[in-house]
Amino acid sequence: MNPPDDWGNHHARPTFRRCMVGVEQLKEQSGIAACRFVSDGMALGLGTGSTVRYSIIEIARMIKEDGIEVVGVPTSEDTRRLAEHLEIPLRTIEEAMSLDLTIDGADEFDPNYDLIKGGGGALTREKVVAKASKSMVVVADETKQVSTLGEFDLPIEVDSILWEEVSDVISSICPGEVRLRGDDDGPYITDNQGFILDCSFGPTISNPESLEGEISAISGVVDVGLFVGICDAVVMASSDGVETLVKPGGRL
Repeated sequence: MNPPDDWGNHHARPTFRRCMVGVEQLKEQSGIAACRFVSDGMALGLGTGSTVRYSIIEIARMIKEDGIEVVGVPTSEDTRRLAEHLEIPLRTIEEAMSLDLTIDGADEFDPNYDLIKGGGGALTREKVVAKASKSMVVVADETKQVSTLGEFDLPIEVDSILWEEVSDVISSICPGEVRLRGDDDGPYITDNQGFILDCSFGPTISNPESLEGEISAISGVVDVGLFVGICDAVVMASSDGVETLVKPGGRL
């Protein structure tokens, strides 16, 4: 699938309106716009991140003011706490079994609607929830739209005990740097008590599906931040406002 001529070039456009409106307001608008896919009676996957936060707030408003009845399955402890604070009814993925829709963010999306996710550290739960959903909508800003995945480092969640061995194996197939995520206080610890390796496979990942399979087969890898064939639409905040991109032949 060849991208449109202007695909991935939104961030090169003049940003006059972005300055006027403000990045946060655009995020809020896109987060709210994604909720047009939400309807009464749904079981929803609730994603993680600064833009999805506005979707979760809007879902809470729809429950209180519009009277819809939905349940949510959070993809992280941060999302769980926010949803509980907003009094959104929650279920575990085991209790919900099947979900109607997941709304989540992304670090990159390409013309095939394949994604890199995991910058927020919740990639494993996000993938479990997304795969259990009948459809997935991503909210993102224009800088996340790329012609080919790989500009953003690929997050890989790994077993905290085996991370050094896994890092060595991944380094043998990764053309760029492999870094353990963390700070002066130590490694970043996921909700699953794993570590994250940020891996520079770019500037392009030519076959995301193949790479996902290759990395997933490595002992000690928990999950890979490549989401292939899962996303059905992207609600994107750009310098032109908010637009909805729907995958041709997708599930929406």
